[in-house]
Amino acid sequence: MRVVVGVSGGIAAYKAALAIRELVQAGHDVHVVPTASALRFVGRPTLEALSRNPVSDEVFDDVAAVRHVALGQAADLVVILPATANTIAKLATGLADDLLGTTVLASRAPLVVAPAMHTEMWEQAATQQNVRTLAERGATIVGPVAGELTGGDTGLGRMAEPHEVVAAALAVAGRRSGPLAGRTVVVSAGGTREPIDPVRYLGNRSSGAMGAAIAAAARDAGASVVLVGANLQAAPPAGVELVEVETTEQLRSAMHERAGADVVVMAAAVADYRVEAVAEAKRSKASWGERPTLELVQNPDLLAELAALQGRGLVVGFAAETEQDDDALLALGAAKLARKGADLLVVNRVGHDEGFGAVDTRVRVLDAHGVVADAAGPKTSVARAIVETIARRTAARSESEGDA
Repeated sequence: MRVVVGVSGGIAAYKAALAIRELVQAGHDVHVVPTASALRFVGRPTLEALSRNPVSDEVFDDVAAVRHVALGQAADLVVILPATANTIAKLATGLADDLLGTTVLASRAPLVVAPAMHTEMWEQAATQQNVRTLAERGATIVGPVAGELTGGDTGLGRMAEPHEVVAAALAVAGRRSGPLAGRTVVVSAGGTREPIDPVRYLGNRSSGAMGAAIAAAARDAGASVVLVGANLQAAPPAGVELVEVETTEQLRSAMHERAGADVVVMAAAVADYRVEAVAEAKRSKASWGERPTLELVQNPDLLAELAALQGRGLVVGFAAETEQDDDALLALGAAKLARKGADLLVVNRVGHDEGFGAVDTRVRVLDAHGVVADAAGPKTSVARAIVETIARRTAARSESEGDA
């Protein structure tokens, strides 16, 4: 996606660098359009290095290519951060006396604006009217928030954090034209914990990083996303609904309650067993003895249950295996897919130093006929590949149901 990032001249301009980097890392083609004032806060070389594209603030640069309108015409998304009171006023009145103004006027892409200014400026009737005008025209306003401002002041007017602005912007773009626009997606992530007593539990090493990345990728693809997090250690993405659970039974209840979604992704590592009798008080060494024994009972098979529901949407499961041989790994995945009844199964290899947390990974996505996707790298990029596969399968499923 081609994203135009407009940067206006406020102290929060330095935060634009973080947003630009995040957009580029997410695979987008980013073109930065600063105002002349913005370049007094953040240098052109910084913006060019981060965006990997030339940066200009002049209407008369590259006249032959009609750059002053071409940028806006080609944009899929326009994000302005920070947006000062002056820039917001110019946007509201349609002024186009610089490259940012002409770019916005020439664009039909979604517009996302992140205001940043002192509280008194934000609360002025003129600023409030200008913001309402932009919102009425379809712009998405993100922030501002209360917090520390320049000069030691505090109050409402601080720009929303860059990752929050990026999340909101990508969600807006996705809802408009994303492959999962209009769809609902429920993703489970993390690892369930089964209590032994009020202090101890049986658990696993899953951080929820992959599930959180899938939730973010589905959001960016336009879906309305619910993330059911089981003891998440990864940060939940902005712009998705978070439901927190701890045990397998709590996860089961949360997933069944939302099983009517268009897509259900079971990325959580679910405990196979739970303690039959949870102690009401902490068990001591003396009460346990030298060789303690725990009586375990089997937990329900959540993936199989969800796959067996009538009228369900697309169901995607995960298989984390320690098998080192690739053919044997895929055979384990194929057998699990057939046994569980899911539509797709994401297979990845895990180990003491592999698969868990913020590390690169490799996955193969299987359907009943074999491997339909193969992706490797950071979990954010792998998650996008998984969601692209889900989107294609969801579209094909809809076409098939329509033909029927």
